[in-house]
Amino acid sequence: MAMTGKRVPRRDRKKEALERPDYGWIWKPLLVLAVVYLLVILALGIWWSLEPSRFDVENATAERRGQLAAEPASRGAVTTASLITTLATLLEKPGGYVRNDIAPPGLWLDNMPNWELGVLNQARDLADSLPLMESEAVPALDRVGESLQGDSRDWFMPSTEDRLESALGALDGYLVALAETGDAEFVAGAGLDAWLDRVAGRLDDLGRRLSASVGSREQLGDLDLDLDLDKGRLPPRTPRLRVDDIFYEARGSGWALVHFLEAVRRDQQDVLVDGDAQAQWALLIAELERTQRRLWSPLVLNGSGFGIFANHSLVMANHMLRARDLARELSDRLEVPAPSS
Repeated sequence: MAMTGKRVPRRDRKKEALERPDYGWIWKPLLVLAVVYLLVILALGIWWSLEPSRFDVENATAERRGQLAAEPASRGAVTTASLITTLATLLEKPGGYVRNDIAPPGLWLDNMPNWELGVLNQARDLADSLPLMESEAVPALDRVGESLQGDSRDWFMPSTEDRLESALGALDGYLVALAETGDAEFVAGAGLDAWLDRVAGRLDDLGRRLSASVGSREQLGDLDLDLDLDKGRLPPRTPRLRVDDIFYEARGSGWALVHFLEAVRRDQQDVLVDGDAQAQWALLIAELERTQRRLWSPLVLNGSGFGIFANHSLVMANHMLRARDLARELSDRLEVPAPSS
């Protein structure tokens, strides 16, 4: 009787079939494509996470005014052009606006979306304050404020990008009206105190959330942070995985504010001189510039005391709270007295 060979299990037969040369063209190219795709996504993610460089507000104004740059501009042109350039940066930087992305690599990014939120919040505050700085009602400025509202993660029509484009269109038209022969102009000192109050409130919120990463009220008291701990105003401890979110939101806020404060200083130079506020204004800008120093660590660390790890959140919180105090002092100093009846 002839001996039959050992029967090969069906699963092994399938495996052997896939390993034959005539099947190699299926899975090997797919594996190569998957590896290439992941490498490209990783490279794009690193590139898209790079924070934009600072821009010169005077140069930005000349570029935005275009052919009108040779003509004198009314008060407010530098502030408006800086707001336009800031919003345009959100759209034109590598990767564009990624906070509302629903596909990789934007979907996987963490730091840049929070940086964008910080910039967007400061742009919203300035846009809402612009009508208070104007000499009369300007419908375009109301349209800007409305366009910048809404969920920063909207991706369907109207997406956040659509609203940013709408705000840019309205601001470009308003910048043309700010020419010397135009019908728009900021009032000297008007609305500055209200805007600085909003800035101080935003910085106060960021400082408290950054400080909450420590969790220990006693430790915060030892660090001499002005948080009114006895009134229970410290928010709940920040989850460890969200510490970097707030840190980069604060960096985005600082980046935007440095430009806005530089622009307002040029538009309202005479007001700052009359109010003896030049030195404090420069201190406020310098404090916010410190928030933009290079982060050498690949991660936002949350150490304490004299341990081997730094606490980046508390360092940022100190800058935010000192800037908050300066903004409040400037708001009080530049407050426009109400007209007597």
